Amino acid sequence: LLSQIGPLHYAQQRNHLQRDVTMKGLYFQQSSTDEEITFVFQERENLPVTEDNFVKLQVKACALSQINTKLLAEMKMKKDLFPVGREIAGIVLDVGSKVSFFQPDDEVVGILPLDSEDPGLCEVIRVHEHYLVHKPEKVTWTEAAGSIRDGVRAYTALHYLSHLSPGKSVLIMDGASAFGTIAIQLAHHRGAKVISTACSLEDKQCLERFRPPIARVIDVSNGKVHVAESCLEETGGLGVDIVLDAGVRLYSKDDEPAVKLQLLPHKHDIITLLGVGGHWVTTEEDLQLDPPDSHCLFLKGATLAFLNDEVWNLSNVQQGKYLYILFID
Repeated sequence: LLSQIGPLHYAQQRNHLQRDVTMKGLYFQQSSTDEEITFVFQERENLPVTEDNFVKLQVKACALSQINTKLLAEMKMKKDLFPVGREIAGIVLDVGSKVSFFQPDDEVVGILPLDSEDPGLCEVIRVHEHYLVHKPEKVTWTEAAGSIRDGVRAYTALHYLSHLSPGKSVLIMDGASAFGTIAIQLAHHRGAKVISTACSLEDKQCLERFRPPIARVIDVSNGKVHVAESCLEETGGLGVDIVLDAGVRLYSKDDEPAVKLQLLPHKHDIITLLGVGGHWVTTEEDLQLDPPDSHCLFLKGATLAFLNDEVWNLSNVQQGKYLYILFID
């Protein structure tokens, strides 16, 4: 940055951002029927003085992730305007009196909580220090903001939910996706054997170029390859230790959309290919297991975990509200 705009210009820019100025941020607004979303720029008056554990941050890059309006409704978060952009990377301008991890000029990256008042798509925001980490020097702003969410999801799935260790076999569905590519790299880093599925010829070619190589790439684009059979063959009939799905089919062929039929395995296939003591991490929020399915998992001593990355992105206040809603409902 200094080499591009010069030390004097940088100092002037920082002083300008630290002053109380009016800036615009991007928000979205839902219609009364919750069917239509409108994006609007809203002027934000002077940011309050940085206090306690909060950090004032100059945003250098912001990623645009899908807005989960269904989750916002379930959390009973009703607002006129919701901030847009939550994965951010930037430079610390000022810190509160109780901030212990950061100081001005630090380069950081983080994810804003669901109930954040500030949009990531704004010049300067205020964020609690617990939602930020130091950005590695060799990682660009766009790389940091673009990978932080899927990085947290993949690490949560492999480290916390399935306890990955060297020598384990891992099936990562849709490995060419943003989440899949990060999960594959993390699994390889931990010394695991990786199997992955590809949803197109382009995805298959991408996965075959991975180094270290993926043990087997299963092309499901034509709908003729059976994932369970391929995994059992690759593991000598033992089944895989860990499965990270990208959604599953719940019903018979007559009740599922054609596209979903072609690309996703049935829940019975996942249970079949899972090894003894295995871990199934699912992103299927409406997963339904019949008693025979549960009994099969019981016989295998297997575990099932739901990957809801938003659980880690709630503020303490919102987590309390969420637990309250769960108990009340």
